[in-house]
Amino acid sequence: MSHTKQRRSPFPAVVALLALGVCGVLVASGGARAEEAAPPAGLKGEVLTWFKDAESKLIDLAEVTPESTYAWRPGTDVRSTGEVFMHVASANYGIPGLWGVKPPEGYDMATFEKSKTRKADIVATLKASFAHMEKAWTSTSDADLEKPIDLFGTKTTMRGGYLLLLSHCHEHLGQSIAYARMNRIVPPWTARQQAAAAAKKAEVKAAPVKK
Repeated sequence: MSHTKQRRSPFPAVVALLALGVCGVLVASGGARAEEAAPPAGLKGEVLTWFKDAESKLIDLAEVTPESTYAWRPGTDVRSTGEVFMHVASANYGIPGLWGVKPPEGYDMATFEKSKTRKADIVATLKASFAHMEKAWTSTSDADLEKPIDLFGTKTTMRGGYLLLLSHCHEHLGQSIAYARMNRIVPPWTARQQAAAAAKKAEVKAAPVKK
């Protein structure tokens, strides 16, 4: 699922995501929020960790982006900033719905990403969609993860479907970072890193010279 409306990649490879660095190391990048509980062990926890990484960064970007920039788009026939966030939320609801995870009442994949335009509504929707999807992921049994499904014409398993969703989250996180940079918005985790580095440099500079 691409950031343009023409391209629809049915099953992006998670290996490609990992080869790109998986958006950096969690601790260094400020990915997972400190107040969250430790993830479960094994595959469930490993996948959840990277869902949380994308979630935290996307929400950070959504919150720091001014309301006036939500309607901005880099060209014609591509999603606006707000529509990208809503597209992620739509996939979080719609893709698990393909194998029986019930989305919110009234959800329609065809229209959902244009259904909200106000910043506050989009941020709230993005947060709720991640909570919905992550709950479904962690509550699915190991046996059910092996169940075969048809996903956009590709034969895979429920596990494969969630891996597609993981790739999708990070794909559009990258798109959102590019949108932010084009609008002179520094991603919050980068700003925190820069502030910490500047503080450390000032601390070293102020330290008395040992003789």
